[in-house]
Amino acid sequence: MTTKFEMSTLRELSFFLGLQVLQKPDGILINQSNYIRDLLKCFHMNTSSVAKTPMASGTLIGADPKGKLVDHKTYRAIIGSLLYLTASRPDIMFATCFCARFQANPKESHMMAVVGPLCCEESETTIFIMLSRLTQLISFVFT
Repeated sequence: MTTKFEMSTLRELSFFLGLQVLQKPDGILINQSNYIRDLLKCFHMNTSSVAKTPMASGTLIGADPKGKLVDHKTYRAIIGSLLYLTASRPDIMFATCFCARFQANPKESHMMAVVGPLCCEESETTIFIMLSRLTQLISFVFT
């Protein structure tokens, strides 16, 4: 980057707005695993079980008029955090936007559904976005 742009920093960029940046000769890797760990701690979900997918197939969630209300501020905070996370994790976009529809009147069933995309993040696999210098392609790297 320093060959194309004038930079005033004394070292390589490693963190930027919650994104971990790893610069290699063949490209740049972007990851948000520290942000995910902080979210899980913030919402007291660091002991939750890991979900294999952001949302189970066939999940039926509706308005749930008889359900028990949950704190809408916490629900909206989780949704907002997940929306920021979709910058590097497009695989959780559908589940996040699906859960975002219930922000006006969230119930316990909606809170259980929004936990899926968040707990799906803390898996054994770390996902990076690779911006390749050689092929000019953006790809996902699983480690």
